[in-house]
Amino acid sequence: MQLKPAVTALVTAVALASLLSGCKKEEAAPPAQTPQVGVVTIQPQAYTLTSELPGRTTAYRIAEVRPQVNGIILKRLFKEGGDVKEGQQLYQIDPSVYDATLKSAQASLTQTKSISDRYKQLVDEQAVSRQEYDTAVANRMTAEANVQTAQINVRYTKVFAPISGRIGRSSVTEGALVSNGQTDAMAVIQQLDPIYVDVTQSSAEMLKLRRDLESGQLEKAGANAAKVKLTLEDGSAYGQDGKLEFSEVSVDQTTGSVTLRAVFPNPDHTLLPGMFVHAQLQAGVNSKAILAPQQGVTRDIKGIPTAMVVNKDNKVEQRQLVANRTAGAYWLVEKGLNAGDRVITEGLQFIKPGIEVKVKDADNAKPAGSAPAPAAAAGQGE
Repeated sequence: MQLKPAVTALVTAVALASLLSGCKKEEAAPPAQTPQVGVVTIQPQAYTLTSELPGRTTAYRIAEVRPQVNGIILKRLFKEGGDVKEGQQLYQIDPSVYDATLKSAQASLTQTKSISDRYKQLVDEQAVSRQEYDTAVANRMTAEANVQTAQINVRYTKVFAPISGRIGRSSVTEGALVSNGQTDAMAVIQQLDPIYVDVTQSSAEMLKLRRDLESGQLEKAGANAAKVKLTLEDGSAYGQDGKLEFSEVSVDQTTGSVTLRAVFPNPDHTLLPGMFVHAQLQAGVNSKAILAPQQGVTRDIKGIPTAMVVNKDNKVEQRQLVANRTAGAYWLVEKGLNAGDRVITEGLQFIKPGIEVKVKDADNAKPAGSAPAPAAAAGQGE
C-alpha cells in the first residue's frame, strides 16, 4: 500500500523537526564544570586560653557599727549612703550617766590615794599594821581601775567609724535606746576601693587544667597568669584589671566548685557589693593551637562538628572535629585538623565529599595561624 504524497511529506516534516529539536537539546546541555572553593590554610600558633567564670563582687572590708555602752542616741552625725573616714564620729550617746560615774570614781580615787599615802608614813612609825597599809594600797589601785573604766565608758558614748568606706542606712534614730551587745548593728560600713570579686570554678575544670599543664599540652601563662579582666552585667568591659589573690583550699560539697578571689581597684566606686560579673582568667598557653574559622565548621545530624577539607589531590574530604571552645571568630580544634590542612569556607553549597575542586584563597581571610587571639576565649561545652 502506498502512502499519498501529502501524508508522506507530513511524516517527513515531523521526523525532521524531532531530529532538529533533539540536536538543540544536546547542544544546550553544557559540560560539567569543576566547582571553585575558597579555603583557609591551617597554621598552628601560640594561643592563650582564658576561662570565663561567673562571680560576684564583695566589699574589701566590712565593719558593723555597734554600741559598746547603753544609752539614748542624742545625734546621728553622718549622711546615710555617704563616705566616711576612719575615726569620724557617727553617733553621740547620752553621756550624762557616764560623766557622773567618772566623777564619782575620781572622787573615790582621791580619797583612797590620800589614805594610802598617810598609811605609808604610819606604817614606818609602826602606828598602823602592815595589813592595814596593804589594804589601803589595794583600795587605791581599785579606785584607779574604776576611773579608767569610767573614762572608757565616757569615750564609748561617742561612736566612731572603725574603717573608711561607704556607710549604709542607719537602723537607729535620735531618741532610740541602744545597748551593749545588741544583735542589730546601728550601721554598716563597706570599703569599696579596692573591691573583691569571688568567682567559682568547677573542680573538674580545675583538674583538667592541671593535667594539661603537667602533660605539656598547655604551658603556664607566665607573668600575666594572675591578671584578671572583668565584664559587667550590661556586657561592658570594666576598665581596670584585677589580680588573683587566692583559691579556696577545699571544694564546696553542694556545688562541686572551688572559689577563687580576685581584687580590683575601684576608685570611682563603679563596682558595688553584690553585683554579678564575669571574670576572664588566663589559664595557660597552647603553643601549637589549631584555630578553624567558624564559617568553615558545620554540624551533622548528630550535632558533631565537621569541616570540609581539600586534600593533596584537590578532592573534598569531610572531617569530624573535637572543638569545645570558641576563640572569637574561630573554633579551637583539639582533634580532626592538622597544620597545613585547607579548610573550605566558601562554596560549601556546591560540593560534597569525594569531588574534585578548584582552590583559591578565601576572600578577606588570613591563615588561621595568624588569627588574633581574643581577650577572652570562654570555655563553652558543645
